[in-house]
Amino acid sequence: MARYTGPRHKLARRLGISLDGTGKDIQRNFPPGQHGHARRKMSEYALQLTEKQKLRHMYGLMEKQFVKTFEEAGKMSGVHGENFMKLLESRLDNLVYRLGFATSRPGARQLTSHGHITVNGKKVNIPSYRVKPGDVIGLREKSRNLDIVKASLEARAYLPNYISFDDSKVEGTYVRLPERDELPAEINETFIVEYYSR
Repeated sequence: MARYTGPRHKLARRLGISLDGTGKDIQRNFPPGQHGHARRKMSEYALQLTEKQKLRHMYGLMEKQFVKTFEEAGKMSGVHGENFMKLLESRLDNLVYRLGFATSRPGARQLTSHGHITVNGKKVNIPSYRVKPGDVIGLREKSRNLDIVKASLEARAYLPNYISFDDSKVEGTYVRLPERDELPAEINETFIVEYYSR
């Protein structure tokens, strides 16, 4: 499947958001290019599109996959935008990143697709796999000594409240679905709902 392989720092600057969560990719808070400073007022459509692109690139999804998840969220009870973000947060590659097995979502995606991750003791190599509350995410026995994983776990600064981690077993449990205040605050999901409701 095709995915974005271009310069992520330039993309982060254009969208005005840190895509990897570290803030290193957006050291200059204006868009790239000669006219980056002269930012003109954006139309309502441009604001909606930008918000959609922020979330899509943050989770590393292609448009078709993104729309499919959005439509799934619409069939759930509750607020459409919040449900959508909860579904994105429940992806296996995202939770591998949140647990600290990788320092970025693309890194977590690679770790998953290369067969290093288990869910409830069974190997899962599908990054878009939907993890359910109560599922246990771990590393395969021979993957626990990977230097990149050890370095990532040492560098982990934050663990969300909706995930618990067992250091002795090197595995985490997806305890519950996240609340809205635990999801990225820089995203205004109502713009995304408006964009797709046109």
